[in-house]
Amino acid sequence: MPLVIGGELREEPAASEAHERARKIRPEYTHGDLVRVAGARNQSEAELIQNLLLEEGIPSMFRRSAGFDVPDFLAAGARDVLVAESAAEAAHDVLTEADIEPAQPRQSSTPAARVLLWIVVGLLVGAALIWLALGSPR
Repeated sequence: MPLVIGGELREEPAASEAHERARKIRPEYTHGDLVRVAGARNQSEAELIQNLLLEEGIPSMFRRSAGFDVPDFLAAGARDVLVAESAAEAAHDVLTEADIEPAQPRQSSTPAARVLLWIVVGLLVGAALIWLALGSPR
């Protein structure tokens, strides 16, 4: 029995749009945690970025950015485009080539930590002003 079917190989048509998209994905780009590689102003821009990445075999997904999770806005509002860690570098290259600014790594401190830092700085400045206003004891 032959190991290869003789004659011309024909690719079977995709059963659905999802099946067609899955054929484009390169397996080496599917490993690791999700990381943010781009930001979009709305859902249609996020879908454009997703399709650019998919043409290079990079699977991606998008979600509403923090602070924009209002269901009444439907397609409006900022989105984060996410890819697997193994595809992050390739995604940055694709986005740079397409003149889309890749996302910068997020700062490690959270907004709550920044607020706390400014409160502490304010308290220290206030204490210094009070100490100067009352004068040092002689």
